Amino acid sequence: MAGERDAEGGGDREGLTHLDAAGHARMVDVSAKPATLRTAIAAGRILMSAEAAAAIAAGTVVKGDVLAAARIAGIMAAKRTADLIPLCHPVALSGVTIDLDAAPDGVTATATARTTGPTGVEMEALTAVSVALLTVYDMAKALDRGMRIDGIGLVAKSGGRSGDWQA
Repeated sequence: MAGERDAEGGGDREGLTHLDAAGHARMVDVSAKPATLRTAIAAGRILMSAEAAAAIAAGTVVKGDVLAAARIAGIMAAKRTADLIPLCHPVALSGVTIDLDAAPDGVTATATARTTGPTGVEMEALTAVSVALLTVYDMAKALDRGMRIDGIGLVAKSGGRSGDWQA
């Protein structure tokens, strides 16, 4: 109901935590929340021609090692999530891994982000996957401009007040 505080410690516009009572955007105050181990896993896929997928798998793309560049880009993006997503908390990440699986029709990226803190790392994992897949596109676009990024989503999360969740 409007006017009631939500469980995250703020927001009273129908439970929307990033809005104050007047409807203005704000960062949620997580200072009263306990620091817990939090993990988030996100995944997504880029679909492409068999030619482009084969070149990526063989490491013969002219721009270089696509999977290595995508892995580094995803990790760097996770570390910069708060700079990209308005109202997202800067999170001290304990670790980020990016797994890339080349298949005959594309590449699947899976990112795992971890921290011990008062807020989750779902956005960091999702950002890592998104940027890793955008990097694959950038590096292989000369081979297939029709590549399509698809299915980016949260796979699982653990920790925090809401506990574990799995898609």
